[in-house]
Amino acid sequence: MLPATVAELSRVGLLKELPGEKLGEIAKRMDREEVPPGRAVVREGEDSERFYVVLSGLFAVSQEDLGPRRVLHPGNYFGEVGLAMHVPRTASVRALTPAVVASCDRATFDEFVKPLFGH
Repeated sequence: MLPATVAELSRVGLLKELPGEKLGEIAKRMDREEVPPGRAVVREGEDSERFYVVLSGLFAVSQEDLGPRRVLHPGNYFGEVGLAMHVPRTASVRALTPAVVASCDRATFDEFVKPLFGH
């Protein structure tokens, strides 16, 4: 697995608040993954283990009770609700196009990303 790059992560609205040094640290800890169209990255109700950012492509967010919710574009992120609140996934996220995500584990999320939601 290739790590994400600082340039890629700096395009993510939430992460661009991080100073360059911290962005470099989180980039090394985020795994890049290619996602074919139609594949679900996370499914509603699953354990929340990772935080994701969209590097390329489009993703559909849906909930069983409410149906389609929105479309995620490069620079968007998902998976923060379950990690921050320690609850199962609140939605499913599926690739609509060939796509690439970068993700990190809970420890990296807690150290670098979670504090950004306090602003």
